[in-house]
Amino acid sequence: MKITPIGERVLLKPILEEEKTKGGIYIPESARENNKKGKVIAVGKLKDKESELKENDIVLYSGYSNEEFELEGEKYVIVDYKDIYAKLN
Repeated sequence: MKITPIGERVLLKPILEEEKTKGGIYIPESARENNKKGKVIAVGKLKDKESELKENDIVLYSGYSNEEFELEGEKYVIVDYKDIYAKLN
């Protein structure tokens, strides 16, 4: 199934952080930070400019104002374009 974000939004697949430290200690989910790194799956239309993002880019985003959902066993996040603050090269 193909998902296309509407408006100035970006569909991301969160990149999960390691569940255990280098020393071998497992970190419970409640103690982990919010996912703030993701892979771009699709980009909606911007009003005034062309998007700097394209499919498969890895980005950093604000972890608090997003909509998480699961589709066909995969987790996704939809964020506002303005909440993406860096692209990793």
